[in-house]
Amino acid sequence: MCLFQFTARRLVSQAHCGLKASSSKKQKFCLEMARPSSNMADFREVFAKAKHIAIITGAGVSAESGVPTFRGAGGFWRKWQAQELATPGAFARNPSRVWEFYHYRREVMLSKHPNPAHIAIAECEKRLSKQGRSVVVITQNIDELHRKAGTKHLLEIHGSLFKTRCTSCGNVAANYKSPICPALAGKGAPDPDTEDAAIPVEDLPQCEEDGCNGLLRPHVVWFGEALDPGVLTAVEKELDICDLCLVVGTSSVVYPAAMFAPQVSARGVPVAEFNMEPTPATNRFRFHFPGPCGTTLPPALARHETEIIS
Repeated sequence: MCLFQFTARRLVSQAHCGLKASSSKKQKFCLEMARPSSNMADFREVFAKAKHIAIITGAGVSAESGVPTFRGAGGFWRKWQAQELATPGAFARNPSRVWEFYHYRREVMLSKHPNPAHIAIAECEKRLSKQGRSVVVITQNIDELHRKAGTKHLLEIHGSLFKTRCTSCGNVAANYKSPICPALAGKGAPDPDTEDAAIPVEDLPQCEEDGCNGLLRPHVVWFGEALDPGVLTAVEKELDICDLCLVVGTSSVVYPAAMFAPQVSARGVPVAEFNMEPTPATNRFRFHFPGPCGTTLPPALARHETEIIS
């Protein structure tokens, strides 16, 4: 068993979505190392030789498409922050309020489009696949903008806004209805003065499997819930074989995703971080490119002069 698999399985057995690194873990990520390079030409030489590229993305890549992050100051929906609503307990207490929140987010996303960073990743995957090279996107985002941009090899570790899961039978299904149910039409306004719609449970989204009619919930990983072990196994396999890793628009503080790139770096694989500012993991990586991902990523992933296009 490789180092990554051992560490990942040990931590994932305890880790849940939304956990941040403890101070001791942060210290490990901040070990003194050589300052990462911002030399794009050097990165491009590494990129040109890579056969299996893993790209880990976070909220920063979607923020440039105007997607609310619900993190930090001002990250409220009405008077609540996301971590107060995105929990199993919140849904059990008030499924109507939680569904209003997610209905609002779904409707917002229907008006958003992939930005140059999403498009650069999708075009890189398509181009390199013709050369027998692979690109996998491992995303913490639930907005499906990577999918909309055309990315095919996609691992959504936190689920999707446009999938539902039945609380009775467990069925998972894609759902792009707008509104997702008649009772939510026109609901979900984020203004703090807006009153809860108090929609009866029987009028909230219901399972359409024969004979079920159970209450649906968003198929996303909430705070306090474990990540899907099947998805994590797929992530492990991809990170085990990658020979180049990119970390794009993520703060590198939320576990278990925060450990993915440092573990790859620990086995000697080049890691390049594209982010607005340094993160607790920056000094573990070979490259760091500051600035908006939509500006820095397209030239990094553009066709290299040594590529042979058939």
